[in-house]
Amino acid sequence: MESIVEIDLHGKNAYQGRIAVDAALRRARPGVMRIRVIHGCNSGSVLRDMVRSEYARHPKVLRMETRLGDGVTDLVLREF
Repeated sequence: MESIVEIDLHGKNAYQGRIAVDAALRRARPGVMRIRVIHGCNSGSVLRDMVRSEYARHPKVLRMETRLGDGVTDLVLREF
């Protein structure tokens, strides 16, 4: 069974968003397969860019999944 942890960054600035994502990565238990970061589409572009640039090479993140036109980025920690 896939376990997804969701964090919503709406209303946060880039610094606050980074703290929230870092905390989610630290707290991720072995059963967590991915962290779904909800950053928003239009006004969330600063958060989206920060998430996609900062965590692309994070040691716990295997890869990212993004959806065109979507305000969500999945940080994949483990494969199914």
